[in-house]
Amino acid sequence: MKYIGLTFLLFLSSILATAQILKPVSWSFSTEKIDEESYYLVFDADIQEGWAVYSQYLESDDGPIATTISFEEGQHFELVGKAEEDPTNRKEAFDPLFDMNLAKFFKHMQIRQKVKVTDISQTVTGSLTFMTCDDTKCLPPEDVDFSFYFDENKSSLAKSKTGTSGASGGKYSLTMAADEDEIIIPTTSQPESSLWGFAVLAFLAGLAGLLTPCVFPMIPMTVTFFSQGSESKGRAIRNAMVYGLSIIAIYTIAGTIVAKVNGPEFANWLSTHWVPNIFFFVVFVVFAMSFLGMFEIVLPSSWVNKVDQQADKGGLYGAFFMAFTLVLVSFSCTGPIVGSILVESAGGQILKPIVGMFSFSLAFAIPFTLFAIFPDWLNSLPKSGGWLNSVKVVLGFLELALGLKFLSVADQVYHWGILDREVYLALWIVIFALIGFYLLGKIRLPHDSPLEKVGVPRLMLAIASFSFVVYLIPGMFGAPLKSLAGYLPPMSTHDYNLPQLIAQNNTGYTEQASIYDICEEPKFADMLHFPHGIKGYFDLEQALSCAKKQNKPVFIDFTGHGCVNCREMEARVWSDPEVLRRLKNDYVVVALYVDEKTELPESEWYTSTFDNKVKKTIGKQNADFQITAFNNNAQPYYVLMDHNQQPILEPKAYDLSVQNFVDYLDAGKKQFQSQLSLGE
Repeated sequence: MKYIGLTFLLFLSSILATAQILKPVSWSFSTEKIDEESYYLVFDADIQEGWAVYSQYLESDDGPIATTISFEEGQHFELVGKAEEDPTNRKEAFDPLFDMNLAKFFKHMQIRQKVKVTDISQTVTGSLTFMTCDDTKCLPPEDVDFSFYFDENKSSLAKSKTGTSGASGGKYSLTMAADEDEIIIPTTSQPESSLWGFAVLAFLAGLAGLLTPCVFPMIPMTVTFFSQGSESKGRAIRNAMVYGLSIIAIYTIAGTIVAKVNGPEFANWLSTHWVPNIFFFVVFVVFAMSFLGMFEIVLPSSWVNKVDQQADKGGLYGAFFMAFTLVLVSFSCTGPIVGSILVESAGGQILKPIVGMFSFSLAFAIPFTLFAIFPDWLNSLPKSGGWLNSVKVVLGFLELALGLKFLSVADQVYHWGILDREVYLALWIVIFALIGFYLLGKIRLPHDSPLEKVGVPRLMLAIASFSFVVYLIPGMFGAPLKSLAGYLPPMSTHDYNLPQLIAQNNTGYTEQASIYDICEEPKFADMLHFPHGIKGYFDLEQALSCAKKQNKPVFIDFTGHGCVNCREMEARVWSDPEVLRRLKNDYVVVALYVDEKTELPESEWYTSTFDNKVKKTIGKQNADFQITAFNNNAQPYYVLMDHNQQPILEPKAYDLSVQNFVDYLDAGKKQFQSQLSLGE
């Protein structure tokens, strides 16, 4: 029982992932002074491993797009000669993608253009177009806007003025020109994008799988097989290593197959459509019933027997099939855990499912390999018995609780209204209370042994379970429960929100509400809502129109009903009084749901320039806008936009730092006001 806590924490920490659009090239710009009138404009591209950017000077126009620099005309400067390319990383060879000889750059590309400047107080602006490919595919050409400063007071900012644009066909580009007082706010990436973090969770899942009743008894069988099947210690070690590596290989192949199912459209469908979500919900419930003792899930015995016969042949061949036997026999206990990892990693990414399955199988294989090499360790293991079934039962309760998340996603996306926040919380309260009573021996399920006394580990876990129940109860009356924000339905689905009712009956609340008035009734407000009393829109055109009337910038929130991190940002960051004040006072807020299934009138359908598919629903159009305009399809994603539909600052992603978010909003407001003053 001492390991159940590890399993408990592991399953509570699982989240759904989202995919990130490929962006293998980043540009930066700087100036180098030659003399009083002459400068070099330096264009630097950092290129990810395996990708290449094509030279400015290609022999034919029939191939890829050459890197091209276009300057806006001005009387304060003139170009001197052609732009020169640093030959260090330049390679010229036959390119099988285009069936011709091409010059391209790997890892890093630098272009230097000499200019003569007559007025250093003015900037040199323009755009750079480039195309990047790897060995199998090319990305659409991209445009990058640049601004070069020559004033010594501004030279320190010149290197950080990096622009990025959307995919080919998008009508939005990002220009990062600013005055010397501009505050540069770095963005942070989503935590589920971190392969290291996901690998750690998968490794812990592998350790949890070792404690299940299907797997734990296999350890003595493994020791017996390897201790009797080898003539020498060296051969035993070799066979044991092959055995462990075979376990890893078998599990990792599953991750590789999942990785082949690629693309942001599939990721969005998998995470938000009712079919996969209901399917995963049913799978979790079925496995929960199995873990609780209602029935056993086993693979056909003929499969296992055939593989087991191969294992009896011994040697390296036998070691591999012994590993295969372990994977098949352990399926009834590890299947839900492995399935959870594959569900978490699904989303169009290549490495994540492979890394997840590798990490899981590594934790799974290490103990078996070590016991095969050192069979004497077997004597120190606790005996198999009732405690293993207790692990299985607790896993069953947790599977039941976590399966509700999939039903909740489908419920939110399709507005069924069957699993509102208070219903969800009531189910969790009951489930975790049952876990506590079970650990104390007050409930017995099939296959349980009589519990004569409660050990200290069981008591500690029971205390943890009941404490969690006590934490959940205030949520029934509208408490935000910030630490669980990503797992619970949004507050807007809560029928009885006591804090909101108190606020609405407060006279100060009604007086202050007039400050946050919007221009017109928002479209889709009957089914979409903002948290924390924020008033805003769910349609970009409406938001832009209101922003012009109120002379405010637009705050775009790319979000989703099934977005765990979006709910966490709203609960932990947006709820802060300083953030709320800025969102309500300084911006016109628009929430663009990328998974909203409501179909628009046929007159509003269009064909995307990104994938050439017709976009018919609110969600598909919002997702397509995010991809084509900002080269990103991860949520949450925040964009501060001016009235010309241009981003004011670099967009921001998931970041739980309240201060960072406040600084970001302040910097956007300051930059917007600066643009207004320049326009006047």
